[in-house]
Amino acid sequence: MAEHQGEGRTRPGPPTVHAARRARILGSLVILSLAVGCGAEKTATTADKPKRKPSAVAPAPPKVEKIAAMTGCKVNIRTEADELREGVCETSLGDYLVTTFPEEKYKLTWLDTARMYGGTYLVGPRWAISARPGVLAQLRSKVGGTIQELDGMNGAGPPTGSR
Repeated sequence: MAEHQGEGRTRPGPPTVHAARRARILGSLVILSLAVGCGAEKTATTADKPKRKPSAVAPAPPKVEKIAAMTGCKVNIRTEADELREGVCETSLGDYLVTTFPEEKYKLTWLDTARMYGGTYLVGPRWAISARPGVLAQLRSKVGGTIQELDGMNGAGPPTGSR
């Protein structure tokens, strides 16, 4: 017969042992769910994945001014936010935007949003360049990265404006 230990408890043993065991189990479940959630993101079909072209040049560092300088541009910063910095380059190659991110997760979110509109981007660690495909190919030889073609939502392409 089990011992009675205060307020309706019928099991012997200190309550801290049970609480510690529950905390370990809960922690394991949280870690497992995070690992499964992150893994699910990587299991997209090949149709969902952007088309990539590898680069022979090491990718540029994630700083707008450094990337712009590598491309021969004196950049005009147009956006300074916690999630990104963006600068405009106007060169003889063409016009383009250089966007950098403080963390890779912000770049991935930005690319997911850009996917709705489609287009081609030059992407490196914590940075992206937006321009016409011909300009991106020339910039890639200077800053490295990967050219990604994003199909757009239902192949509709970018919005044409309000009616």
